Amino acid sequence: MRAQKSYGQLILTLTNREDCTIAKQLIIKKRNEEAHRINEKIRGVREVRLVGENVEVGVYPIERALTIADDLNLDLVEISPNAEPPVCRVVDYQKFLYQQKKREKEIKAKTVKMVVKEIRFGPQTDDHDYNFKLKHAQSFLKEGCKVKAFVFFKGRSILFKEQGEVLLLRFANDLEDIAKVDSLPVLEGKRMIIMLSPKSTKK
Repeated sequence: MRAQKSYGQLILTLTNREDCTIAKQLIIKKRNEEAHRINEKIRGVREVRLVGENVEVGVYPIERALTIADDLNLDLVEISPNAEPPVCRVVDYQKFLYQQKKREKEIKAKTVKMVVKEIRFGPQTDDHDYNFKLKHAQSFLKEGCKVKAFVFFKGRSILFKEQGEVLLLRFANDLEDIAKVDSLPVLEGKRMIIMLSPKSTKK
């Protein structure tokens, strides 16, 4: 009898795009199932601490815990395997996974992705160009973006690196009302860089 292919082998042998999508979904489902031991898969323990709705919280022999879950037409899910004794929840496992996934999405939605905008100067930028770029930086910062300002030294202009540093410090000083300095000017190759973040408007 041929050995059954693993989920990883299955996806490697599939060439149809639709089949690959199905295989990926199977892998995700398999990983979710392996994230927790449930019901009869909870082995090697004599007793568990039981929690969940419509159950009396306490420590029970594993056989009794399985019976309680079965009587309620629910699953016994091991949620803290390293506790002593392990903690198991009596719950509908599919509903448990759904709620867990929903919480993860909510946390991800609350995580603000910071956008970084770049402002480029030459070592001998004139006032007109400087003010034009300063206004752009003010706009970016007010939108909540970080600003990565840098002076690019081309050829022998690297001799003016002190002048570039002065320009970037002036730039940070002109933006101090709306920006904080994340890092002071630092030379990286042919670029001297300063990082600025918008100041929090929370009171």
